[in-house]
Amino acid sequence: MARVSQAHLDARRRQILDGASVCFARNGFHATSMQDVLKEVDLSAGAVYRYFSGKEELIAAIVGEVLDEVRESFEEEGRHIPPPAPDILVSSVFGRVHTSREYLTVDGRPAFPRLVIQVWTETLRNPELAAILSEGYGGVREAWGRIVVAYQEAGMMRSDVAPDHVARTMIAVVLGFLVQQSLFGPAPVEVLRDGLRALMSVSPPLSGA
Repeated sequence: MARVSQAHLDARRRQILDGASVCFARNGFHATSMQDVLKEVDLSAGAVYRYFSGKEELIAAIVGEVLDEVRESFEEEGRHIPPPAPDILVSSVFGRVHTSREYLTVDGRPAFPRLVIQVWTETLRNPELAAILSEGYGGVREAWGRIVVAYQEAGMMRSDVAPDHVARTMIAVVLGFLVQQSLFGPAPVEVLRDGLRALMSVSPPLSGA
């Protein structure tokens, strides 16, 4: 029997994760059955169950993959001394993660923002998924915190604010932008970049003005 290459295995796993992502984004986690996933990816049950035991493993893999990608992207940007300004850094990371999944669509619209909302909903009733999400966000916060420290050391950012407070705020900005896309439709990453740049330029009014 011919040995299956690792590239083939990786491509098949990608096919399953992408199909499941579209299903979850379209109908939500609980309304999606494994049969729906099988139909979406056009594979047999045996082919899919070779990689994942069920929906829980699928969604955990999807969440872990996205958060790892976000964390690694921030860590990569953080290696620059000093790191890029927040408007450039955040839009670059968001654009990278979003672009890598733009081929996944539901009704002609990007699936990724809708998938994020579905994942959040599921974490409210799934302790195991909540733990994975919490650990992943912890890694992203730590990566952002190190970037904030680098800003402060370079004199680019005030030093009297805890780095974790800034990290949480920037994560909230990105998540809020995702929510807007899920509710109101796609928006280019330049909207996020330009909005952050404008906020960064705010200065107190002149005395006596």
